[in-house]
Amino acid sequence: MDVNAAVAAAAAIAGVLTGVIAMLAFRFSEREQKRPTRTSLHTDAVLPPGVDTVLSVLRSSAVVLDEADAVVKASSAAYALGLVRGGKLAVEPMLQMARDTRRDGEIRQVELDLPRRGTGRGEALAVSARVAPLGSRLVLLLVEDLTEARRIEAVRRDFVANVSHELKTPVGALSLLSEAVMDASDEPEAVQRFAGRMQIEATRLTNLVQELIDLSRVQNDDPLEDAEPVRVDELVAEAIDRCRHQAGTKQITMATGGTADLRVWGNRGQLAAALGNLVENAVNYSPARTRVGIAARRITVPGGDLVEIAVTDQGIGISDKDKERIFERFYRVDPARSRATGGTGLGLAIVKHVVASHGGEVTVWSAEGQGSTFTLRLPEAAAGRQARDRDRAQEHPALDEEAGTGRSRTVSSPSSPSPSSRSSRTSQSSRTAQSARSAPPAQHAQPPKAPSAQTSPSSQSSPYEPFTAPEVLP
Repeated sequence: MDVNAAVAAAAAIAGVLTGVIAMLAFRFSEREQKRPTRTSLHTDAVLPPGVDTVLSVLRSSAVVLDEADAVVKASSAAYALGLVRGGKLAVEPMLQMARDTRRDGEIRQVELDLPRRGTGRGEALAVSARVAPLGSRLVLLLVEDLTEARRIEAVRRDFVANVSHELKTPVGALSLLSEAVMDASDEPEAVQRFAGRMQIEATRLTNLVQELIDLSRVQNDDPLEDAEPVRVDELVAEAIDRCRHQAGTKQITMATGGTADLRVWGNRGQLAAALGNLVENAVNYSPARTRVGIAARRITVPGGDLVEIAVTDQGIGISDKDKERIFERFYRVDPARSRATGGTGLGLAIVKHVVASHGGEVTVWSAEGQGSTFTLRLPEAAAGRQARDRDRAQEHPALDEEAGTGRSRTVSSPSSPSPSSRSSRTSQSSRTAQSARSAPPAQHAQPPKAPSAQTSPSSQSSPYEPFTAPEVLP
């Protein structure tokens, strides 16, 4: 009996001790939960009400410092710029500004160039820092990234300087020529010669102003507002007609070919101007008695069909260092030749903007002394795909017969064909002979091909068809 009583007493004592320990543990847990953490001390208890919310919506990078220069609050943008590292402000000039503002309460602002984080190059990050007191003990630092704004400002400044220079050249020439005409008023031949030069300079000035207007238009307008299916054949014909006189003067053969009845979706006027600029450059930078080829074809990519238009010349070519800059405004590979041909340096810039606004791209392959190939890639219009499918369904036997005899298409000649073009339509043998007679030397008989390591996608395929079906200009 005494044993049972002892066991019961021991169990009771153990239960009481367990209850006391549990109660003490519960009290200790509550006390720990109520104790403020480091974060709550910095934000909830230190920051004035609403400041945290305001800082989270600011576009600028925000950093709040306490009286010990410790970071109380920092936005994610401040960490991304590398302003805060290890809980401290990592930029010494900004830290000194914060200390001065904490001492006298004056708002300070300065622009700094900071090393770009993680690049290892000499690139600088342009920022504007503004420091202001926040309450009695805190300091607020706002940092704005000015890198992109400075880049745009530099582009604008260079553009204005280039425009001023390009306008000054023909205007100055016109002023000097007008004075020469006045001084030579008694010499009809001299007056006529100076008047011809004035006309050339006036034409150059007119072309420059017009291309500036065109460039401004393609940069500001949305070409797809007035978009329509545009036949590539018509764009090519318009580009050839635009350069017919220059090509005829230099005895340059214009050759067209490729896939017929292709259509692209876009603004007809802008697309015609872009292709016309490429063909005009090819003619201007090609020696006499050479060939310029224009070919169009359809290529299939994962996102859908594209229309590829290539313009190939046998001109002076473009060096590797110039390829990276030829699409810049007013940049000229050969300034002397540009002055002789009346070029403004805006043609390729217009091409780049037009193609980009139509959802396409422009690439270039070139080798010095061999020539260049500029390639436009544009999305094919839905009307063109439907017409292709309909033609395939209706003309399948004819397509099979053409596939058996070989793929060769003769481009229709101008309204007043030359004797060589008439003989080219008479028989296959005479066409082959005439092509051989009118072709340039053997080293230029095919479009230039780049080495495999440097070949762009536009020049990796077989030579384009224009060099097998030439359209000879008179």
